[in-house]
Amino acid sequence: MSYTATEVLALTPIRASVERQASLDLRDVFLCHAWDDRQGAAKELHDLLVSLGVKVWFSEKDLGLGVPMMRAIDKGLASSRIGIVLVTPALLKKLPHESVSDKELSTLLAGERLIPIVHETTYENLRNVSPMLASRSGLSTAEDSMATVAAKLAELVAL
Repeated sequence: MSYTATEVLALTPIRASVERQASLDLRDVFLCHAWDDRQGAAKELHDLLVSLGVKVWFSEKDLGLGVPMMRAIDKGLASSRIGIVLVTPALLKKLPHESVSDKELSTLLAGERLIPIVHETTYENLRNVSPMLASRSGLSTAEDSMATVAAKLAELVAL
């Protein structure tokens, strides 16, 4: 796998966090996404990660009927090694309105466990909506395919 210098700089602290948590029984990744992306880009990324052996907390699979949504999300965040935020045009529309994704993002921004995945938008567009999230280096499907992004994430969390 080939990484840019910026990716190495951004991902190294997250890898250290993964290694510190190696003995815990955690999901590898919490996938934060806009509701509108659940059947599209978020599902694609989820499926690619799972095919690579990554244990993913994904609302479409992990939120059962009748389960209190915010409590399930809270447990998912607590039981995941890292969080990835799939930044799409749909997410950018939702963030200013304090959606569920906004709450997940606030939690993930609090630690060294967050990787933004920019898809079908730009970091400049993200910066206009969430300067804090845009300040985190991550991965972009403008530079790599979704499959390559998933492979990089799988390699990052592999123990």
